[in-house]
Amino acid sequence: MADVNRGNRPLSPHLRIYRPQLTSITSILTRITGNALLISSLLVVWWFLAAATSPESFAVANGVLTSWFGDVVMTLSLWGLWYHTLAGVRHLIWDQGIGLDIETAYKMGYAVIGGSFVLTLLTIILI
Repeated sequence: MADVNRGNRPLSPHLRIYRPQLTSITSILTRITGNALLISSLLVVWWFLAAATSPESFAVANGVLTSWFGDVVMTLSLWGLWYHTLAGVRHLIWDQGIGLDIETAYKMGYAVIGGSFVLTLLTIILI
């Protein structure tokens, strides 16, 4: 049967109308950090392969990874690793049916964000 009121229904919300929530932002950021970790792991593999190939290849790879750009990429990768790990733990907790109410979900979201920064700084300081 045809829907006669099809033109009278409101449109679905889109990015200009919908206000992003912390849970949606952290979910999107989890996906972004997962993909970014894949790229940074390829850089580490390149470094290892260069070390196994020749001193000249290793000098190039090591020069890139120990430059200021490499330091920024590896530091962001470290943050992404901690963020992705903590977000994964949060999802494991949610899979148990714990913390699904809005207040707890927001607290856990802030804990993931804050915890990832704290653990990144601790890792940099201790290593």
